[in-house]
Amino acid sequence: MMPIVTDTGFASDDLDMRFAAIDALPANGPLAVDLAPDADLDPVLLRLPEIAVIRVAFPSFADGRGFSIARILRRAGFTGRLRAAGHLIADQYAMARRSGFDEVEIDEDLAARQPEAEWRARADWRAHDYQRRLGRRPDLQTA
Repeated sequence: MMPIVTDTGFASDDLDMRFAAIDALPANGPLAVDLAPDADLDPVLLRLPEIAVIRVAFPSFADGRGFSIARILRRAGFTGRLRAAGHLIADQYAMARRSGFDEVEIDEDLAARQPEAEWRARADWRAHDYQRRLGRRPDLQTA
């Protein structure tokens, strides 16, 4: 079982959907899409109204392309569930939430190395945005 990190801590995965790459999806929704960090977003954006959940892969905690993908999807109007999955660390939770992710999927090993308390310490992600505190990023106040 992969723990799901939310603002309230660790949770079990409550999705009962099968994820697939955009080119392997059925003809109609609701759909659950897996995206690689180098994915072409054009086919996804064309089917955005049909998609219920998007899971974006983070192959390394040093690979921030998933944050850009989340921002693009939200700005394009995606209102479904957006999940970051893979090698994120607790210190990146606030950035994940600010960029548009609803939750983070981590593996059991990471959950053991960085227990729930470390993730919950970063759950108040709106309070730790230095640009908003300086008055430079009003768009992040409600992100």
